[in-house]
Amino acid sequence: MLNVFEVESYFSLAVEVILLGVKIFAFANCLTYASEAFPAADKLTKAAWGAILGLGLILQILLVGKGPVNLINLAFTIAAFVYLADVRPALAGLRRR
Repeated sequence: MLNVFEVESYFSLAVEVILLGVKIFAFANCLTYASEAFPAADKLTKAAWGAILGLGLILQILLVGKGPVNLINLAFTIAAFVYLADVRPALAGLRRR
């Protein structure tokens, strides 16, 4: 029978894996766009987004087991979600035109 702490541990691990997947996807997606597309969409440069998302990904990997809800992980997770919710649609809109 599972106790509460084991359930919490499994849940925490699942959240950490999901957030790692989100950061991997955001970083990989950032690398697929041309450098000129970012200023054309009136966003930060590709180098800036690549550095933010890459650093967040590296720190997530280095901080495995420290829990998904620490301040560093939370900040870079928010950055990945901002990229996916704001920057990615703007860049995709440039391709359609």
